[in-house]
Amino acid sequence: MTKPKTYIFYDSWIMFKRNMLIVTRNQENVAMTIITPFFLMLLFGTIFGSVADMGELNYIDFIVPGIILQSIAQGTQFTAISVSNDMTRGIVDRYRSMPISKASLLIGHAGSSIVKNLVTAAVIIGTAFIIGFRPQGGIVEWLLVVVVLLLFIIAISWIAILVGVVSRRPEDTINYMFPLFLLPFVSSGFAPTENLPWAIRWFSTHQPMTPIIDSTRNLMMDWEMGNSLWLAIAWCVGISVVAFAAAVHVYKRKTK
Repeated sequence: MTKPKTYIFYDSWIMFKRNMLIVTRNQENVAMTIITPFFLMLLFGTIFGSVADMGELNYIDFIVPGIILQSIAQGTQFTAISVSNDMTRGIVDRYRSMPISKASLLIGHAGSSIVKNLVTAAVIIGTAFIIGFRPQGGIVEWLLVVVVLLLFIIAISWIAILVGVVSRRPEDTINYMFPLFLLPFVSSGFAPTENLPWAIRWFSTHQPMTPIIDSTRNLMMDWEMGNSLWLAIAWCVGISVVAFAAAVHVYKRKTK
């Protein structure tokens, strides 16, 4: 008997809870979600902030968005590993014998990744406040910050899911995800792009991390936006759509 399509929501909820249990019971995952972002913000905000020359601008105010994106990019590699584990260690084969929606497995992974990375962002912002972060944005600006970060987390989560689906081994996902870990460093996250060598400046200007970081920073500090917000939204939505479609297509092909 075919289950109603509305059951995908219930099945996805079950998979989400299953993945959240895996996340909370894995000490390495907890460390990557909470402890590592805390010390990363503390390190850049105190040690590097003491030597960085940003004129009248507080370096902590400048780097918070870059730290958030870098930590999220690093943390999503565990989503890729988790998906690859399900794909390569017989979990998916077990689910195929059960009356559940195929897409619910991927949606459950996406949901747990979103929650985990929102916690990471909150830890970084909280740590930044402790060491001197003083944003100027109001309630509307902060609501837009949440929207931008949520769109980014969704986009990078589906990239991680796609990597997990296509990888032959869980260990391979680290190599595929590594460029995402580097991109925030080659952007406006840690230094103004105008201070970079011309080749790196051109790349940082045209890669997706820069408008996402710029729009988040401008909203937090209540600076002039320019077109960075619309570029950030366009990049996040475009990446999400492509990565989602590709992940579902490959997943269905592998689970026929």
